[in-house]
Amino acid sequence: MLCRFAPLLLAAAACLSAAANAADLMAFWQTAQYGGNSFNRLPPGKPYFEALHAYGATWVRLAYDKWSGQQQDFLIGNADEYRGLQPADLATLKATLDRAQAARLKVVIAPLSLPGARWTQNNHGRFDDRLWQDPKYAQQAAAFWRDLARELKDHPAVAAYNLINEPAPEQNGGLAGHADLATQQAWYQQQRGGPRDLPAFYTTVIKAIREVDPLTPIMVDSGWYGAADMFAYWPSALADARVLYSFHMYEPYEATSPRNLSRRPPYSYPGDVPVGGKTQHWDAQQIARWMQSPLDWAKAHQVPPQHMVAGEFGCMRMWAGCAAYLQDVLDALDHAQIHWAFYSFREDAWDGMDYELGQFRVPDVYWAAIKQNTPDPLVRQPNALFELIHQHMQPAVQPPVGKN
Repeated sequence: MLCRFAPLLLAAAACLSAAANAADLMAFWQTAQYGGNSFNRLPPGKPYFEALHAYGATWVRLAYDKWSGQQQDFLIGNADEYRGLQPADLATLKATLDRAQAARLKVVIAPLSLPGARWTQNNHGRFDDRLWQDPKYAQQAAAFWRDLARELKDHPAVAAYNLINEPAPEQNGGLAGHADLATQQAWYQQQRGGPRDLPAFYTTVIKAIREVDPLTPIMVDSGWYGAADMFAYWPSALADARVLYSFHMYEPYEATSPRNLSRRPPYSYPGDVPVGGKTQHWDAQQIARWMQSPLDWAKAHQVPPQHMVAGEFGCMRMWAGCAAYLQDVLDALDHAQIHWAFYSFREDAWDGMDYELGQFRVPDVYWAAIKQNTPDPLVRQPNALFELIHQHMQPAVQPPVGKN
């Protein structure tokens, strides 16, 4: 008789195991976790994930929007109107998650596009503001995430859903980047309840996810492209207790970004750099002060420190100040004891922040591979620049030399 019920027993056991895995995910985030960002044009292979894990990483923030899909927008199909997940794209994503799981890495899924918000680099360089103008796209985004959570909730590699990378409802809504707190709060009061209300948008999407997946943690970026000072206007934390709050750290952007390499003379670090229309002296103390803003907001709203994440940080590897900047950011993160993921690991579409390449120009074969959409051919070598990150990840084993 037991054999007759064996399939049911096995199915029940599988469900219990999946639920236990999801329940344990908040425990994963109870201690500081260190990782890297994967924004590659090709789905990473197992050696890629193994190399990141060997450096000491425990998680990877995975964006898939550069991958070739069934239709215009990978997985979504068409960001102009969401009608359902694309099956072949979903299979590609799941296979990639399987490879990360085999390499013992947790994964945070981080879409760059949502319905009504096609990623700028996939939109001919134009910022897509439709999501922040028309409420129908918030409902489509919620439907997309409900569908995706239903498919991924039991995958053992998935550690969180990062609802959208670097949202910017403020950009075309009349709020300047890095505005003072009073200006931010006044702007939010005007927008509250409307399509540019970022906390309300997140609440809508989270509600949809929780209809099919009550347990998997959810990660939300602050506004104005994840700026560290853009949680400040939020009047409260989100109601869901399984939310992680993420900010990105590239300030002072005028110094860390590609355009500084062509400036004559470039901004130096430490040094005086304009941010938000005001010139400030940027050094280790200013870095720590800047990143204290989201931590102060969290404390004021009873968000535990272990729910805070620096989801991206970095600088142009060929910039003279990059090593000193990375060291000061990492030191501040260590002091705060929060999660972080550097940008980026072995990116096969852009070399600007691929620190394993050191501070030298990449050979022509790198760019030829991009044009031909073939795998990145470069062999990475440990170097002093990447060693800064490696040391802060406290690896258990030495990293391998290798390709993606």
